[in-house]
Amino acid sequence: DKERKKATPRTRRGHARGRARRGGEEDGDDDEDGPRRAGHRRHRNRRGRGRASGNEGSDSEVEPRKTRKNQANQKSKEDGEEEEDEKGCKSGKGKNEKKQDKKSDKKGKKEKANKKKKDKKKSGSGSDSDSEEEPITEEELAKLKEEVEEKKKLIATLRNKPWKMKKKLSVLKEAQLFVEKFEGALGKGKGKKFYAYKVMMTKKWMKFQRDFENFKTACIPWEMKIKEIESHFGSSVASYFIFLRWMYGINMILFGLTFGLVMVPEALMGKPYGSLPRKTVPRAEEASAMNFATLWDFSGFAQYSVLFYGYYNNQRTIGWLKFRMPLSYFLVGVGTIGYSFMIVIRTMARNANEDGGGDDTSFNFSWKMFTSWDYLIGNPETADNKFASITTSFKEAIVEEQESRKEENIHLTRFLRVLANFLALCTLAGSGYLIFFVVRRSQKFALEGLENYGWWERNEVNMVMSLLGMFCPTLFDVISSLENYHPRIALRWQLGRIFALFLGNLYTFIIALMDEINLKLEEEKIVKYNMTIWEASLYNGTIPENSTAPPIQVDPADVPRGPCWETMVGQEFVRLTVSDTMTTYITILIGDFLRAVFVRFFNYCWCWDLEYGFPSYSEFDISGNVLGLIFNQGMIWMGSFYAPCLPAINVFRLHTSMYLQCWAVMCCNVPQERVFKASRSNNFYMAMLLFILFLSTLPAVYTIVSIPPSFDCGPFSGKTRMFEVISETLEHDFPSWFGKVFGYASNPGLILPFILLMVLSIYYLNATSKSYKEANLELKKKLQTSRRKQKKK
Repeated sequence: DKERKKATPRTRRGHARGRARRGGEEDGDDDEDGPRRAGHRRHRNRRGRGRASGNEGSDSEVEPRKTRKNQANQKSKEDGEEEEDEKGCKSGKGKNEKKQDKKSDKKGKKEKANKKKKDKKKSGSGSDSDSEEEPITEEELAKLKEEVEEKKKLIATLRNKPWKMKKKLSVLKEAQLFVEKFEGALGKGKGKKFYAYKVMMTKKWMKFQRDFENFKTACIPWEMKIKEIESHFGSSVASYFIFLRWMYGINMILFGLTFGLVMVPEALMGKPYGSLPRKTVPRAEEASAMNFATLWDFSGFAQYSVLFYGYYNNQRTIGWLKFRMPLSYFLVGVGTIGYSFMIVIRTMARNANEDGGGDDTSFNFSWKMFTSWDYLIGNPETADNKFASITTSFKEAIVEEQESRKEENIHLTRFLRVLANFLALCTLAGSGYLIFFVVRRSQKFALEGLENYGWWERNEVNMVMSLLGMFCPTLFDVISSLENYHPRIALRWQLGRIFALFLGNLYTFIIALMDEINLKLEEEKIVKYNMTIWEASLYNGTIPENSTAPPIQVDPADVPRGPCWETMVGQEFVRLTVSDTMTTYITILIGDFLRAVFVRFFNYCWCWDLEYGFPSYSEFDISGNVLGLIFNQGMIWMGSFYAPCLPAINVFRLHTSMYLQCWAVMCCNVPQERVFKASRSNNFYMAMLLFILFLSTLPAVYTIVSIPPSFDCGPFSGKTRMFEVISETLEHDFPSWFGKVFGYASNPGLILPFILLMVLSIYYLNATSKSYKEANLELKKKLQTSRRKQKKK
């Protein structure tokens, strides 16, 4: 080797010449090398055949053991032949031949490697073609299908098997490998590719359904925020935010109806501002029409805009589309109430179906202990929320168990409950009298002229109602501590008392508004008489009696006009809604945020522990917030007919309330001391909402049916009643027979029996559902007793 490394080009040429001289001597060796090269070729061919047969055997999956034995035998024979050839070749070589053989061996190895690669490609393609040419028989296909289905069932039910985790994992891996391997093999034969395609599309469809469900969950507004609140504060607090989100969706639909069918057509196709007296600010109010105080009070330019009833014209059709504005206004007002009834009743029915026959509390703590955790969680924040949720659920279950086993002194409890109800009734009577007194006082201010009084006198009614709604629920909460009810029952009593408070306040306010409407109607008669005198004096003072001159053009701002009681009612409801919203926000910032800041930073330098003593962190007031939502929605239903902007204001209020209250709950509040589980359905909230919807529609229906509309404002001006727009439309736009049919159908003699039939059917269905529910409970008890007997055996 050293001589070879030190060799120069000349010595290499000399070796080459020496090999050329000994050409004759090597002829004999060439004769011997011929059979040796033929042996190498046979050896390569045998190897290629062996690999091809091995590939065919692996693809066909029919006789794997035989092919492996044949390959091993062929390799041992070929190795023996190689060793014999090498021994025979070594004996007849010299030194130069050894060098030449080493070079030829290197070249041969490279050629063998290249041929091996080519043989692998050929053998692979050959095996595929052979497997395609050899179809699977029907019996084998049926067996494979049965085995694949069995493995799939095993994968689906493996979690319920009473095996060790190690065995479960090994069986799961084997089953998954088997399914992945033979689901594709089932589609390789001729005519069997459709099965493999169907399996592939089934998997993709299942994946698409799972992804689509995740997408739908991600598209639900505020879902993650509500889940986070539920994990820290329990299902009772989360039920409020779910109810708020539901109310937001309802108001979005109401806003779409009023905005798309009333406000936009009037703004685009109606007569512009300044064309009519009802669309123009009076001359006496023009100087202060754009002041902030005036606009905040919804007067000035805000009063004479599409936000309120009085701006709309009474033409039957407007614009090039011939849009029937009075008919659209009336149908949207009635349709919003009808849609609200339908959606509330439908939600109550769905919640009742989801409620079923009650919760199964058997082995409650065991289920919570061993099945609460979600092992698919991979996010630390989600894991923290899940941990808090499990902790809260244990607290709820402990409270339920304690309440079921609690023993109490019946006589003392009855006395305290009677005392609490007496104090609550006194509070309700005092708040009602205070509102009645304030409304009478405001009417006195209105007769004397509000310009002579300050801001408090002008907004006294709204502020008093907002303050009562802020402080009375806290007083009721103190009174409810005497009763010692279960937390869920105490919440319902609290809601009932606050409901009575808000209802009394609202109807006191409505009664006061009715008195003011009667005053406006009397003032309207005086204005009508004065306008006739004004018109007569205007014409008599400027035009001779026999003149045929055109009528006098008077600026709309100078024309006298009536009081327009509908706009006045709409303004009162808008002001009440805005003041209630501002009171709620101020309460959150002062009562929750500043209180939490004070407790947090002054606790280190105070005489006692502020966190566990007075004032401590505030708890989330479920009852007050729920009732605030319900009565705010009642005001929207009651006033949206006279102020089409009210649904838009309420959408903005609910949207901001969701973010502000979510922030306040997570940052400023603490969970309640007695965390309790809310009922599975929110039908108690829905029942109160349905009741307030019914009570809210009564004043609106009364004004539509009984009180005549204003003569110079609104889409129904010039008519004796608002509902006459229906008969006018039937008379002009429908054939005469249709009007007669509608008249017969609207006869009270047909409507009253129909209503009676509906009431009877509702009573029958309610009784039937109760009997079914009791039967389900009895069946569940029987199943539980039979299961206990089987365990004893």
